[in-house]
Amino acid sequence: MLTQPTVNLALVDDHKLFRKGLISLIELVSTKYHILFEADNGIDLQQKIDPKKLPDIILMDVNMPKMDGFASVEWLTEKYPSIKVLVVSMVEKEETIVRMLKLGVKGYLCKDVEPKELGEALEAVNNKGYYYTDFITGKLVHSLQNGNAEKQKELEINPINNQEKQFLELACSELTYAEIADKMCLSPKTIDGYRNSLFEKLKVKSRVGLVLFAIKNRMVNWDF
Repeated sequence: MLTQPTVNLALVDDHKLFRKGLISLIELVSTKYHILFEADNGIDLQQKIDPKKLPDIILMDVNMPKMDGFASVEWLTEKYPSIKVLVVSMVEKEETIVRMLKLGVKGYLCKDVEPKELGEALEAVNNKGYYYTDFITGKLVHSLQNGNAEKQKELEINPINNQEKQFLELACSELTYAEIADKMCLSPKTIDGYRNSLFEKLKVKSRVGLVLFAIKNRMVNWDF
């Protein structure tokens, strides 16, 4: 009988009790996952990671002292781009998810994740390279991360006007909708109208969907 290959994991989270609970969940999911190490933050990660035996997947929190998840993912992308990052965080703000997606994380889960979904996420990240819930459509992310910049046909039928394009660019920043309204000198109700119009035209259901579409089609400048 063939044994399944081991998938090496690392956990980066400043809450030790949560890490232990997550390890227990992982052990329930499958025996093929092996925890290489745990780290309290990005600095601790840098000290513990072994270039000779890298984890396949790192489960990463967002809010951590000394070096948070954003800085940690940037460092990993520069030093070890082959490592896949699966975010596990209590932070569900769209702005945070958008920023993490732009940094190249492969999935985003909430800390109250059930064992079944955790198993599905680990399996998908390991085998397909990404995992997202309905909030972030896997198909769109997959095409984004493979550099597919073909325009969606819906735009040929329902082109985006200048005001909608300006809103889309600002929606791809970390500004709130209220701040976008203020920057465009428009009412929040008008901004809601632009958002709903783009949801309809682009066939997406969330701000994250707007951002992924914009990245995929190279419609905005991503310097941030």
